[in-house]
Amino acid sequence: MNIGQASATSGVSAKMLRYYESIGLIPKAVRTEVGYRVYTENDVQTLRFIRRARDLGLSIERIKLLVGLWHDRGRSSADVKRVAADHVAELEAKILELTAMRDTLQELADACHGDHRPECPILRDLAGGGAKSRRAPASRKAARASVPAEHC
Repeated sequence: MNIGQASATSGVSAKMLRYYESIGLIPKAVRTEVGYRVYTENDVQTLRFIRRARDLGLSIERIKLLVGLWHDRGRSSADVKRVAADHVAELEAKILELTAMRDTLQELADACHGDHRPECPILRDLAGGGAKSRRAPASRKAARASVPAEHC
């Protein structure tokens, strides 16, 4: 099948398909006499595998490793599990980081009247480099207590 068909069938754009080929994530496609790429059903299965792995947020490096493991029938499932567990640990760390950012921003938004007055704890925090919000307060009540009374 040609690149358009492989793209439509796999859900991977033609641009990404060419990129994956250029970095060796998928083998170089066979070419017709006039230079068109020809993809096999195995290529499309690999592209679907890659697409699913990307949907799960895996890096290209991890996907290369997993594709290699997928094609290696002598591999240990422990090797595959280790890759997944490492990714889960990274996701958990990102979730904690994003949660802390959300909580800090929500606390700042809660402390802001959002009225006609020019005073704004959000802008003050951003201008101050977030010295008080480097670590999200344990609770919103604690955050409100750290905002000067004239802004509450």
